[in-house]
Amino acid sequence: MTNGVAELFKRVSLGVYVVGVTDGHRKSAFTAAWVTQVSFKPLMLAVSVNPHSSTFPLLESSQTFSVNVLAEEQIELARHFGTPGLPDKLAGIDWHSGSSGCPLLRQALAWFECEVTGIYPAGDHLLVVGHVTGGHLQNRDVLPLTYRDTGNMDGAERFYPASLEA
Repeated sequence: MTNGVAELFKRVSLGVYVVGVTDGHRKSAFTAAWVTQVSFKPLMLAVSVNPHSSTFPLLESSQTFSVNVLAEEQIELARHFGTPGLPDKLAGIDWHSGSSGCPLLRQALAWFECEVTGIYPAGDHLLVVGHVTGGHLQNRDVLPLTYRDTGNMDGAERFYPASLEA
């Protein structure tokens, strides 16, 4: 049975991204759908992060992150980085370190590098705002993967209420 509230929220246009983090020695990445531009001057992105994830301490420590934009055919890459408990999510993935040290995926259609300017509570997540310090569009002819296209791959439907009625 389809959750109507989950279907409603899937109408909010969201892409699917791999957010790369580092603390200098350790590097990791996770799948995120809640990423958005929040400013023109300066250019800034916001990422919603689960504070209980194993990758959040790396982001918090380094105060930097990368946002890798996935192409519409890269759903398996989204699934890989969204799988909890993998000891080394970057193993077997073609990537390089950006100027911040954060992982940049060579197969992503675009990437951004950001320096954290603030971390704010947002319900059960934290909103991490970053100043964009670099970026590159690697393939302008490919469409991005959207969150709606992933179905219930992340199991998020279970977190939505059955209805919006009080």
